[in-house]
Amino acid sequence: MAPQGKVYRGSVKDFQGFDANQDAEALYNAMKGFGSDKEAILDLITSRSNKQRVEICQAYKSLYGKDLIADLKYELTGKFERLIVSLMRPPAYGDAKEIKDAISGVGTDEKCLIEILASRTNQEIHDLVAAYKDAYGRDLEADIVGDTSGHFKKMLVVLLQGAREEDDVVSEDLVEQDAKDLLEAGELKWGTDEAQFIFILGRRSRQHLRLVFDEYLKIAGKPIERSIRGELSGDFEKLMLAVVKCIRSKAEYFAERLYKAMKGLGTRDNTLIRIMVSRSEIDMLDIREVFRTKYEKSLYNMIKEDTSGEYKKALLKLCGGDDDAAGEFFPEAAQVAYRMWELSAVKVELRGTVQPAGDFNDDGDAQVLRKAMKGLGTDEGAIIEVVTKRSNAQRQQIIKAYKAHYGRDLLADLKSELSGSLAKLILGLMLTPAQYDAKQLRKAVEGAGTDESVLIEIMATRNNQEIRAINEAYQEAYHKSLEDDLSSDTSGHFKRILVSLALGNRDEGPENLTQAHEDAKKLADVSSNDSSDSLETRFLSILCTRSYPHLRRVFQEFIKMTNHDVEHAIKKRMSGDVRDAFVAIVRSVKNKPAFFADKLYKSMKGAGTDERTLTRIMISRSEIDLFNIRGEFIDLFDKSLHHMIEKDTSGDYRKALLALCGGED
Repeated sequence: MAPQGKVYRGSVKDFQGFDANQDAEALYNAMKGFGSDKEAILDLITSRSNKQRVEICQAYKSLYGKDLIADLKYELTGKFERLIVSLMRPPAYGDAKEIKDAISGVGTDEKCLIEILASRTNQEIHDLVAAYKDAYGRDLEADIVGDTSGHFKKMLVVLLQGAREEDDVVSEDLVEQDAKDLLEAGELKWGTDEAQFIFILGRRSRQHLRLVFDEYLKIAGKPIERSIRGELSGDFEKLMLAVVKCIRSKAEYFAERLYKAMKGLGTRDNTLIRIMVSRSEIDMLDIREVFRTKYEKSLYNMIKEDTSGEYKKALLKLCGGDDDAAGEFFPEAAQVAYRMWELSAVKVELRGTVQPAGDFNDDGDAQVLRKAMKGLGTDEGAIIEVVTKRSNAQRQQIIKAYKAHYGRDLLADLKSELSGSLAKLILGLMLTPAQYDAKQLRKAVEGAGTDESVLIEIMATRNNQEIRAINEAYQEAYHKSLEDDLSSDTSGHFKRILVSLALGNRDEGPENLTQAHEDAKKLADVSSNDSSDSLETRFLSILCTRSYPHLRRVFQEFIKMTNHDVEHAIKKRMSGDVRDAFVAIVRSVKNKPAFFADKLYKSMKGAGTDERTLTRIMISRSEIDLFNIRGEFIDLFDKSLHHMIEKDTSGDYRKALLALCGGED
C-alpha cells in the first residue's frame, strides 16, 4: 500500500484473507433485529483498509439491495457514528464532505479548510476537487471563493490548483533569492507584500522550501514562522503557518493538531475524527512517535484519557498501539529532532529585554527611591519604574549613590517597605546575577530537603564565566564553597554531575567532527556488558565537559547512528535526578531560550502559579535572552509570555513582571 520504494507508515493495513461478501454479511447480522452489535461493527471496520471498506459497501448493496452507509447512520449515534461513517468514505470523498460541511450554513470552519488544503499533496488535491464535483455537482474553487475573502482566499485558491512544484533538484541560487525576497516582503518592508509570500509558499517544492526556511533563519536571525506571526494576521496568518509546518513535517503538524484537539476542557471531536481517519493509512505511525517525543505522553494514552465507550475503542484501534509501552522511536521523529539540532546550530543574536537607561542618573534615581519609601505608605509604582528600567550594573550604582546620599542600605529599606512576591522580585533584581544565583542555590540546599530542580536549572544552563562568578559570590556570602555544599547535600551520580558543572571548566572550542562521531558512539553504546555506572559516567564525561557547538554535532551524529534523539535515549535508560539533569543539559545545548520558555509555561499553566520559578527566570534572563525566550514561548504555546503573565498574576507583582517582559508579541 506504500508508494514504491517507501516504507508503509499507516496504522491500518489490508486485512489478510479479506472476503467482501463475508464482511458484508457480518455487518448485516450485527445490525439486524433489535439493537446493534457495536463491538462487532467497530472491530471489523477498523481492521479493514479503506479500499476493502469500499468493496464491502459494494458487496452489501449486491447482497441486500441496501446502502451500507445509510444503515450504519441509522443504527449508530453520536461521535461513534460520525467516526465509523467517515471510515467508509474514500479519502477524497471524506475530504470533500469535510470541506462542504466547513463552508455550509452560517459561518465558515476556517480551521478545517486550512488543515486539509495546507496538508494534501497535488494528487490528493486533484482527487478532492473531482470528488467534490461528483458528490455535490458544484465547483469547489467557486464555493471557496464565495465563502472566503482577502489574502486568505487567494492562498486557498493557489493551493486548490494542486500545482506545487515536485522537482527534488534544488537551485542554491533560487533558495537564496527566495529567502531574500521573503525577508524583503516582510521584515524589511513598510507594510507587507503578501503576494510574494503567497507565490513562494504556495508554489515551490517542499524540498526547496525547507532549504529556504533554513536560509531565512540565517539571514533574518529568526525562523520564518516568527516573521509570519509578526507580518500577517487572522486566518491568512494561520493558513501560512500551517503551510510552513506541513512543509517542515506533516507528522509534527498533525501531532500538534491532535494534541490541541484533546488538551484542556472538552474535546474537539470533529478534528480528532478527521485526522485519525485521514492519516490512518498514510503516516499515523510517524504522528504517534512525534506526539510521544513532543508531548511526553503517547497519543494512545491521551485518547484513552479523553474519550469513552465504543468511540474510544474505535479511535484506539486506528491509533494502532501505545508508544509509552513500546518505547519505540520512528524515523520521522528522528528527522524532526535532527532538524531542530540543525536549526539550533544557526547563530541567533541573544537579546535581553532590559537595556541600560540612556539618561541614567544614579543620584537622581536614589532620590526617587528614597521619596517612594519615605513617610506613610510606599509608592510601589515609582520603585517598579526605576528598578525594572535600569540595567543590573546601573542598579549597583544606585545602591552606592543611595548609601552615599542617605547613609542607608537600599536593600534593607526595600525589604522593610515591600512584601510578598513583589519584594522577592525587586530584591532579586538589586543583587548582581552571580549573587542572585548563589542565593537561589543556597536556598535549594539549606534546611530540610533539597530543591533539585533549582540546582539543575542553574547549574545546567550557566556558562563557565557565570559559574565561576557564582562560586566567588557563594564563598563570599556563605563562607564555604559551593562544591562542598553540593557534595554534602546530594549523592551518587547526581552529585558527580553537579560537581563537574560547578567547576566551570567546560570546553569552549568549536566542534571536532571526528571526536563528535566517537562521542556519539560512546553515548549510543548499550552493550549488555556495561554496568549502570559506566553508562552515567560516559554521559557525564561528554555532556558536562564538551563545548556547546561540539555537543550539537554529537547529537546530530547520535541521531544518524541510532535513529534516536539523545533526549529520548536518556529518558529511556535513566531515571530520577540524573535523568532530569542530563535532559536539562541537552535542552540547554539544543535551544536555551526554548528550555526557559518551557519552564516559564509550566510555572503558570494549570491551577496555581509557581512564583519562585517565574521570578527566578524573569530576573536571571532579563538582560541575557528574555526577548528570545518570548519568541520561543509564542512559537511553542501559541500565546505570548506577556499574555500569560497578565492572566496568571496580579497587582504590583504583575506590573513589575510585565515591565521585565518588555512587550506583547
